[in-house]
This record gives sequence, structure tokens and C-alpha cells, in this order.
Amino acid sequence: MDNQPELVPDPSIESAKKAATIVYALQAASFLLAVTFIAAVIVNYVKKDDVAGTWVASHFRWQIRTFWFGLLWCFIGVITFILGVGYFILMGTAVWVIYRIAKGWLSLLDGKSMYLEG
Repeated sequence: MDNQPELVPDPSIESAKKAATIVYALQAASFLLAVTFIAAVIVNYVKKDDVAGTWVASHFRWQIRTFWFGLLWCFIGVITFILGVGYFILMGTAVWVIYRIAKGWLSLLDGKSMYLEG
């Protein structure tokens, strides 16, 4: 028999992981209903202090950056749509956002930070 103690999950980490999961879900849902992308970043900013100092904070940083850079590139895509390149910028932005959601969510499920520490 193995006499190793069972690991009890830290409630603050579990709560932070739930919040990050909700944000990833809202970001993914934004492809069907755009307003959920805004709701996601609001959750990030409201819960940011709660996750400070944990490895989950890296996911919040990842999610916030996904929002702001995604918004920037969508804006550039809309502005340049008349020139004909906007469509490609918007498609590239969509692929990039999908990649960020998938990579982040999978890392969260594996219990990994989004950025290398140190």
C-alpha cells in the first residue's frame, strides 16, 4: 500500500481555474455572439486581483492580450476592408484568436502556466 497523503486542491486555485475556464468559454462563444468577447474581458478585469500570485494569473494575462490584440486587428481589418486586404486580416485574426483560445484552454486543463517563468 502507498502511504502518500492525498493532495487536497487549493480552493483559491480551483476558483481561479473556474474563472479562467468561463473566460475561455465566453471567448469561444464570441464567434456566435460577439458581445461575449466583451463579457470575457470584463470577467478578466473583475477577477484579476483574485488570481494575482497564482499560475492562473498567466492565463488571465493571455486572455486579456487576446482580447486587446484581437480587437486591434479587427479594427485594422475593418478599416482596410475597402482596400481589399481587410478580409485577409479579419480571417487571420479569427484563426489567431481560435489558436489562442485552444492553446490557453488546453494548457489550463493540463495545469500549466501560459508563459515560461524565470
